[in-house]
Amino acid sequence: MNAALNTIRFYKANGTFGFLSNLYKRAITLGGREFPTAEHAYQYGKFADQGAAEWAMQAPSAHLVAIVAHGLFAWDIVEGWASIKVDRMRRVLLAKFSQHPDLKKRLLDTGNMHLVEDSKVDAFWGIGKKENGQNMLGKLLMETRKSIGGK
Repeated sequence: MNAALNTIRFYKANGTFGFLSNLYKRAITLGGREFPTAEHAYQYGKFADQGAAEWAMQAPSAHLVAIVAHGLFAWDIVEGWASIKVDRMRRVLLAKFSQHPDLKKRLLDTGNMHLVEDSKVDAFWGIGKKENGQNMLGKLLMETRKSIGGK
């Protein structure tokens, strides 16, 4: 069986599978706070300085909040971020797909397809330039799909 035929690749927040992207424009509530997108909710946890986090949350798009967060110096990032970021993303995804029945249905409609974030620049969350990255976002989406009622 051809694995490519059983794979959904996504990256941008548009198109048929754009809803899988954290940049997809849909508000979520996490920790009692509403965020404009999953990306905002995820990146909020990265900032060590609360003032800087609040400023970044005013970014008019998920893309811009990601740029700001990726530009942080090591001392601007919450201590232990590397060890907590996956769990934060897990909670963000669960919130996104639990709070929006239409997105939940669309995720479940992917069945048992392999989900791959087709990012050439991120070998942790995506597949990376050489397509041998960890695809952690895809893995967490498949985990979320299973936990909310999928295969």
